[in-house]
Amino acid sequence: MFPRSGDVLRVTRAASVQFTEPMMFRVIRVHDWQTYDGWAWLDGYQLNSVGDAVERRSIFVQVNGLQQAASAIGAMRRSRAAVR
Repeated sequence: MFPRSGDVLRVTRAASVQFTEPMMFRVIRVHDWQTYDGWAWLDGYQLNSVGDAVERRSIFVQVNGLQQAASAIGAMRRSRAAVR
């Protein structure tokens, strides 16, 4: 799966050793910079447990290590809306 703008990803150690703690990440942009085969620079927002952006980041990851996570964020937002 190659990430695109708007994707919500679960980034773990499988994507890069720097991610010892998994994080949710919303992609803003995938850079077209020349890099190692299978790796990419992503710009986006780190998300908290309810899917809100808490920090803008640029990350360097192995594309094959990324996990799609949009359904998890949607479920978190629906449960938060039900509480309101």
